Amino acid sequence: MCGRYRLSRRKQVVEEYFESASEGISEGISEEEEWSPRYNIAPTQPVATVRQDGASRMLSMMRWGLVPSWASDISVGARHINARGETVLEKPAFRDSFRARRCLIPADGFYEWKKSGKQRQPFHFGMKGDSLFAFAGVWDRWRSPAGQVLESCSILTTAPNELLEDVHDRMPVILPRRHYQTWLTAPAAEAGRLAELLVPFDASLMRRYAVSALVNKAQNEMPECAVEVPNPETQTHLW
Repeated sequence: MCGRYRLSRRKQVVEEYFESASEGISEGISEEEEWSPRYNIAPTQPVATVRQDGASRMLSMMRWGLVPSWASDISVGARHINARGETVLEKPAFRDSFRARRCLIPADGFYEWKKSGKQRQPFHFGMKGDSLFAFAGVWDRWRSPAGQVLESCSILTTAPNELLEDVHDRMPVILPRRHYQTWLTAPAAEAGRLAELLVPFDASLMRRYAVSALVNKAQNEMPECAVEVPNPETQTHLW
């Protein structure tokens, strides 16, 4: 699965990398509040997404944890932070979104925890050059009984590559840059062939390293969450 990740780049850098334009600032908050470096993004928080709008790509914020349009309660989103690539076309919560509402979810790293007895060691995973990349995502639009509109998303997952397999039995689907356009624009009738993209990312292009237990707590939001720990066995665990 993917339950925590980071996006520490400035908005302009993200826009340039994904060749996208911003949809503007969310109502009621400033640009500084909406877009700041993030080192420990957690479920149900606002996250950056890139989707296709006609001929253009748009960068916008959504809630992490997909709330299907037909849901009666927003709380279901907490159970839909990830969607398994193998069954995404079968599950009612995701199949319509997979056909017609796909997105990219920008990131520059993510975390997984390796269990050892009663302890769990967090690891950071990213590209060898620490570059931006994109998770494959799906999104939906939900309207509350009071009429409030919420857009939310989910990250697709697949089997782990060689870099992750001893840490976790799933990993997020990371899309190669050459597939961004196909992912965003393929018509619903061709959704079936997109399953070919839901595969483990090339491990030779990635690196991993141990990080401190700071990342265990979602309220910890600082650069130190993503700093390598040379001797992880000596750190104090905070769970």
